[in-house]
Amino acid sequence: MPWWFFRRRARTSSQAAELAQPSRGWLPGEVSLPRLQGSRRYLQEQPYLLPKDLGEVNRLDFQHYILRAALRGNYLAPLQQPRRILDVGCGTGQWAFELAQQFPQAEVVGLDLEQVKATTSPPPNYRFVQGDILQGLPFDNNSFDFVHQRLLFLAIPQAAWPTAVQELVRVTAPGGWVELVESSPAPQDLTPSGPATQEFCRLGGALAALRGLDAEGIVLRSLAHYLEKAGLANVHYHPFDVPLGKWGGRLGSLMAMNLHEAWKAISAPTSARFSRSEQEILQLIEQASQEWNEFQTQLHFAVAYGQKP
Repeated sequence: MPWWFFRRRARTSSQAAELAQPSRGWLPGEVSLPRLQGSRRYLQEQPYLLPKDLGEVNRLDFQHYILRAALRGNYLAPLQQPRRILDVGCGTGQWAFELAQQFPQAEVVGLDLEQVKATTSPPPNYRFVQGDILQGLPFDNNSFDFVHQRLLFLAIPQAAWPTAVQELVRVTAPGGWVELVESSPAPQDLTPSGPATQEFCRLGGALAALRGLDAEGIVLRSLAHYLEKAGLANVHYHPFDVPLGKWGGRLGSLMAMNLHEAWKAISAPTSARFSRSEQEILQLIEQASQEWNEFQTQLHFAVAYGQKP
């Protein structure tokens, strides 16, 4: 039994019951992805849509550097000298590594379903904890001065978002900050866009919706609302757009490569689910990526952060 099992008692019984409810539009085993499709590895018992493998590790690191450039930093919240930092859904751990280096006096914890990138020399003040936000965080109340969560719109079912954000706030210390960074798979969040882009968004969104995930950009537009409903003060919401394609310079070229690879990562399950050949899906992705330059498409993101009273 993991050491942190006994540290969950700090939640109220009603919070624990709500987190345990399976009524989030998706149940383990429903609309599950095969564990292996082609060369890609997927999680069967999670709503998470993207693969967990080396190819995705490389893309996530690449995506991290793009977002850091777009935001001109790793966060927007007005941090002072945090003592404990938590990154929920830490992925490869790159964001957390950089925060550990920036704040050497702080303990930085990365939490994810599994450790996807082995590293021989993580910062000495960093540690990884295995866990699942949908099952509740394995930490006491008021444990962290900064809690960060980024791009889990393809991991957390839409109906679970309010409770998940409440859980982030629960482990945040008074005076501490919670920051959320999200995007959306909806066609209206890639604008202006051409027919191939819209068609792939429709297919990908339908696949996401089957697993209870947000396919309409509701999460992206509700981040500040979630934070306010969870009791945070000084809530700020910052939408921003990143260009897709060479027309947007180096940043646009890099983000186009990132989205192209992300779409390819779900080409096999999309093909299998909607009875279309994978070659047809891959051709659709290629057509869409060409459209991004033609239409000067931008991908919408938002950052929201708030402070615990």
